[in-house]
Amino acid sequence: MKAKEKQRKSEGSVHRYKRGIVHSILIALVLIVLVARFFRGDYYSVFLCLLTLLLFNIPLIVDHAFKVSIPKTLEIIILFFIFAAEILGEIGSFYTYISWWDTMLHTLNGFLMAAIGFAMIDVLNNHPKFHISLSPVFVAVVAFCFSMTVGVVWEFFEFFMDSCMGTDMQKDRMVQAFASVALNPNGVNDPITVKGIAETVIVYEENGQELTRTLSGGYLDIGVIDTMKDLIVNCIGAVVFSIVGYFYILGRNKGIFASRFIPRMKTAEEIAEHERLVELWKEEHSLEKRREEIADLRQKRAEKRRSNTKEDRKEDQNNDEKPDKTEQKTK
Repeated sequence: MKAKEKQRKSEGSVHRYKRGIVHSILIALVLIVLVARFFRGDYYSVFLCLLTLLLFNIPLIVDHAFKVSIPKTLEIIILFFIFAAEILGEIGSFYTYISWWDTMLHTLNGFLMAAIGFAMIDVLNNHPKFHISLSPVFVAVVAFCFSMTVGVVWEFFEFFMDSCMGTDMQKDRMVQAFASVALNPNGVNDPITVKGIAETVIVYEENGQELTRTLSGGYLDIGVIDTMKDLIVNCIGAVVFSIVGYFYILGRNKGIFASRFIPRMKTAEEIAEHERLVELWKEEHSLEKRREEIADLRQKRAEKRRSNTKEDRKEDQNNDEKPDKTEQKTK
């Protein structure tokens, strides 16, 4: 037991060390981008940088507030996911430059959200206060539904931002064919198919003038394909982890791969160890603060001594000059 406890503490120290390195590097990169965008006057990007710094602390808040142990692999992936979505995707325009960037992130999001949903159900399933025993299939289905719900809510958010805030989160794309009942001259529910679209002419008004713009390559689809693609790849990621989680429950604590992505409640020993480390940190911080106060006090005393010494020297010099003046008067 002692050997296992030492191994667990050693792994925890390595986890905190790796997390600290990754966290520090990403924060430094975000701060560099923040400063650069601030001097350019790009305050929207500055807001995204501040939001990113806030989101970086979510794993730490969950760990401390809810006594949840987040695997280092999951935590590092979450940090990189936030950085890739906000800094690289939005500010760095990777969504535009790299065609598969958005697809990759939505697939990863489906995988991660399924892991989080799976963990929540699994924690309740094994909590002593809740007398429930859910089958592995049910837990996997709930994890899948949780992931898809998060994906759908995000698409709602993208639609709201594009409709009300004038953004383009639902990325448009060119298509060469579509079918629509709006083109049916008889007004019946019979779609008319248009194929081989080479270009689209857009006539719009700006500042009281009628302008024309021609788009080559097809017809501009307004976000529908992007939304469905995001939900499909989110579904793929959710299905993959739901299957992995199902086999993880069947062989409890034997799935090395799945255990790297599934948060769990901390044991009483882990909570006590965490509280001990917090107390040690507070004591070290208090000692360090006391050392700084003592150093400041010593510096002030030294400066006071130097000041007194200068005043004494000046007074002695004045006293030495007085007899000379007296002698001069006598002569």
